[in-house]
Amino acid sequence: MKTPVFRGSSVAIVTPFKADGSVDFDALGRLIEFQIASGTDCITICGTTGEKSTLADGEHRECIRFCVEKVAGRVPVVAGTGGNDTRYSLSLCQYAESVGADALLCVTPYYNKASQTGLVRHFEYLADRVSKPVILYNVPSRTGMTIAPETYAQLARHPMINGVKEASGNFSLIARIRELCGDELNLWSGNDDQVVPMMALGAVGVISVVANVAPAAVSKMCRLALEGDFAAAARLQIEYLRLANDLFLEVNPIPVKTALGMMGLCSPDLRLPLCEMGAANADKLAATLRHYGLVD
Repeated sequence: MKTPVFRGSSVAIVTPFKADGSVDFDALGRLIEFQIASGTDCITICGTTGEKSTLADGEHRECIRFCVEKVAGRVPVVAGTGGNDTRYSLSLCQYAESVGADALLCVTPYYNKASQTGLVRHFEYLADRVSKPVILYNVPSRTGMTIAPETYAQLARHPMINGVKEASGNFSLIARIRELCGDELNLWSGNDDQVVPMMALGAVGVISVVANVAPAAVSKMCRLALEGDFAAAARLQIEYLRLANDLFLEVNPIPVKTALGMMGLCSPDLRLPLCEMGAANADKLAATLRHYGLVD
């Protein structure tokens, strides 16, 4: 049995920017403190929601270092270090290790993609050369490919591959992963509208977008599920479904950054090719935030 890197809710934290486009580390520090104070169990830095794809290499590394130092061991830090260039991904993994990240989140290669054999070689190449747990990230809607159940079973045998953030939304796949891998591969939901159903199938938590704006609710939902109170957890899942849906009215992280701007927690600024939310969707999102008491 592999001990999970974390149980419960990890926020896929945004990367705030200043008006000049540079990373706003003061705002990032405030967001980290807000998350920890609200009961978030883990911080995931430089993922999709953190706009990793538009961070320069130096910025990416500095965000990881800053997050680890700011968290200071209070909760685990998972660093987004994946990519479609295996050697470059390894350099990020090794840097994250060197500054104290607790685990490494590695997405399936995108654009060039890979065969299932190539996926095994890619992830094993990374896992063979690191000393921190690797969390795979399967998100076919972003990468154009998926990890097959038999590939999961092969990767689960590697001692450094701890689990997977599963964002395929395919419950038949998820059930098959559990059948083939058991406790040798931990599962985290990558979809905020599917947290409780996935935990009913054995997932140990979520890497969450919604937790950016409602961290206490997501943390409580996971805690209830981990305690076996799936009825109460399901009620929270349904109660917050409107928020989960509206935070994906446009491509992530446009809505969640817009929401954080409305809440006064950080600037809503994004980096191209992402741009500001459409007016009608922004009005709908504002109404949803008011519904949950997140803005006046």
